Amino acid sequence: MALDISAANAIFTITVPGLYNAPVTLKNFATDHAWDVGAQHCAQTQMSIDGYLNAGFVPEPVDQTIVLSAASESVLVFEAIMTAQQTARTLYRLGGEITLTSTGRKYTMVNGVLQAMAPMPGAGRMLGDRHFSILWQAIYPAGL
Repeated sequence: MALDISAANAIFTITVPGLYNAPVTLKNFATDHAWDVGAQHCAQTQMSIDGYLNAGFVPEPVDQTIVLSAASESVLVFEAIMTAQQTARTLYRLGGEITLTSTGRKYTMVNGVLQAMAPMPGAGRMLGDRHFSILWQAIYPAGL
Protein backbone atom coordinates (compact mmCIF):
# COMPACT_ATOMS: atom_id res chain seq x y z
CA MET A 1 0.00 0.00 0.00
CA ALA A 2 1.39 3.41 -0.98
CA LEU A 3 1.85 6.13 1.63
CA ASP A 4 -0.14 9.33 1.54
CA ILE A 5 2.45 12.01 0.77
CA SER A 6 0.29 15.08 1.37
CA ALA A 7 2.00 17.97 3.16
CA ALA A 8 -1.40 19.53 3.92
CA ASN A 9 -1.63 17.73 7.28
CA ALA A 10 1.93 18.51 8.42
CA ILE A 11 2.35 20.22 11.79
CA PHE A 12 5.33 22.57 12.22
CA THR A 13 6.04 24.03 15.65
CA ILE A 14 8.92 26.16 16.82
CA THR A 15 10.10 27.15 20.27
CA VAL A 16 11.88 30.39 21.13
CA PRO A 17 12.97 30.31 24.80
CA GLY A 18 13.05 33.76 26.33
CA LEU A 19 10.63 35.18 23.75
CA TYR A 20 7.67 32.75 23.64
CA ASN A 21 6.67 30.71 26.69
CA ALA A 22 5.06 27.90 24.68
CA PRO A 23 5.63 26.25 21.29
CA VAL A 24 4.19 28.17 18.34
CA THR A 25 2.50 26.29 15.49
CA LEU A 26 3.29 27.77 12.09
CA LYS A 27 0.30 28.10 9.75
CA ASN A 28 -0.65 29.39 6.30
CA PHE A 29 2.37 28.34 4.27
CA ALA A 30 2.91 29.52 0.70
CA THR A 31 0.69 28.18 -2.10
CA ASP A 32 3.10 25.65 -3.58
CA HIS A 33 5.83 25.53 -0.99
CA ALA A 34 6.15 25.18 2.80
CA TRP A 35 9.85 24.56 3.46
CA ASP A 36 13.11 23.35 1.97
CA VAL A 37 16.00 21.66 3.71
CA GLY A 38 19.50 21.72 2.29
CA ALA A 39 21.51 18.55 1.79
CA GLN A 40 23.70 17.64 4.73
CA HIS A 41 27.13 16.31 3.87
CA CYS A 42 27.56 13.00 5.70
CA ALA A 43 31.30 12.69 5.08
CA GLN A 44 34.25 14.92 4.38
CA THR A 45 36.71 13.37 1.96
CA GLN A 46 40.22 13.81 0.61
CA MET A 47 41.93 11.89 -2.13
CA SER A 48 45.60 11.23 -1.46
CA ILE A 49 48.12 11.88 -4.17
CA ASP A 50 48.65 8.13 -4.58
CA GLY A 51 44.95 7.35 -5.00
CA TYR A 52 43.56 6.54 -1.53
CA LEU A 53 40.21 7.96 -0.51
CA ASN A 54 40.34 9.20 3.07
CA ALA A 55 37.10 10.16 4.78
CA GLY A 56 35.82 11.32 8.13
CA PHE A 57 32.83 12.72 9.91
CA VAL A 58 32.73 16.47 10.52
CA PRO A 59 29.62 18.03 12.10
CA GLU A 60 27.75 20.35 9.75
CA PRO A 61 24.71 22.56 10.33
CA VAL A 62 21.50 22.10 8.36
CA ASP A 63 19.97 25.01 6.44
CA GLN A 64 16.18 25.24 6.26
CA THR A 65 14.06 27.81 4.45
CA ILE A 66 10.47 28.26 5.60
CA VAL A 67 8.07 29.85 3.11
CA LEU A 68 4.90 31.49 4.42
CA SER A 69 2.08 33.27 2.64
CA ALA A 70 2.21 37.05 2.98
CA ALA A 71 -1.17 36.68 4.75
CA SER A 72 0.16 34.21 7.35
CA GLU A 73 -0.13 35.28 10.98
CA SER A 74 3.00 33.18 11.58
CA VAL A 75 5.02 35.90 9.84
CA LEU A 76 4.59 37.89 13.06
CA VAL A 77 6.59 35.24 14.95
CA PHE A 78 9.64 35.69 12.73
CA GLU A 79 9.30 39.47 12.71
CA ALA A 80 9.19 39.38 16.53
CA ILE A 81 12.35 37.25 16.65
CA MET A 82 14.18 39.60 14.27
CA THR A 83 13.04 42.70 16.17
CA ALA A 84 13.97 41.21 19.56
CA GLN A 85 17.41 40.23 18.28
CA GLN A 86 18.05 43.68 16.85
CA THR A 87 16.85 45.38 20.03
CA ALA A 88 18.81 43.15 22.43
CA ARG A 89 21.77 42.77 20.05
CA THR A 90 21.82 39.06 20.78
CA LEU A 91 20.50 35.89 19.20
CA TYR A 92 17.54 33.80 20.27
CA ARG A 93 18.02 30.04 19.93
CA LEU A 94 15.20 28.12 18.25
CA GLY A 95 13.89 24.60 18.51
CA GLY A 96 11.49 22.99 16.09
CA GLU A 97 9.46 19.92 15.31
CA ILE A 98 7.76 18.83 12.11
CA THR A 99 5.19 16.06 12.31
CA LEU A 100 4.31 14.44 8.99
CA THR A 101 1.18 12.49 9.86
CA SER A 102 0.87 11.33 6.26
CA THR A 103 4.13 9.33 6.43
CA GLY A 104 4.22 8.66 10.17
CA ARG A 105 7.51 10.57 10.64
CA LYS A 106 8.62 13.30 13.01
CA TYR A 107 11.69 15.54 12.68
CA THR A 108 13.17 17.41 15.64
CA MET A 109 15.35 20.42 14.92
CA VAL A 110 17.73 21.63 17.63
CA ASN A 111 19.76 24.72 18.46
CA GLY A 112 18.74 26.86 15.50
CA VAL A 113 19.21 30.52 14.71
CA LEU A 114 17.19 32.77 12.44
CA GLN A 115 19.90 33.43 9.88
CA ALA A 116 18.17 35.54 7.22
CA MET A 117 14.84 37.10 6.28
CA ALA A 118 13.58 40.07 4.33
CA PRO A 119 12.23 42.69 6.76
CA MET A 120 9.08 43.14 4.67
CA PRO A 121 7.30 41.37 1.80
CA GLY A 122 7.95 42.10 -1.84
CA ALA A 123 5.00 43.46 -3.74
CA GLY A 124 3.67 43.06 -7.26
CA ARG A 125 0.03 42.61 -8.14
CA MET A 126 -0.12 40.87 -4.76
CA LEU A 127 2.23 40.70 -1.78
CA GLY A 128 4.91 38.05 -2.19
CA ASP A 129 5.58 34.99 -0.04
CA ARG A 130 7.87 35.44 2.96
CA HIS A 131 11.08 33.37 3.21
CA PHE A 132 12.83 32.68 6.52
CA SER A 133 16.20 30.94 6.72
CA ILE A 134 17.07 28.99 9.86
CA LEU A 135 20.38 27.25 10.44
CA TRP A 136 19.96 24.19 12.71
CA GLN A 137 22.69 22.41 14.62
CA ALA A 138 21.00 19.12 13.76
CA ILE A 139 17.75 17.54 12.60
CA TYR A 140 16.81 14.16 14.09
CA PRO A 141 14.26 11.86 12.38
CA ALA A 142 11.95 9.50 14.29
CA GLY A 143 8.77 7.52 13.83
CA LEU A 144 5.48 8.68 15.33
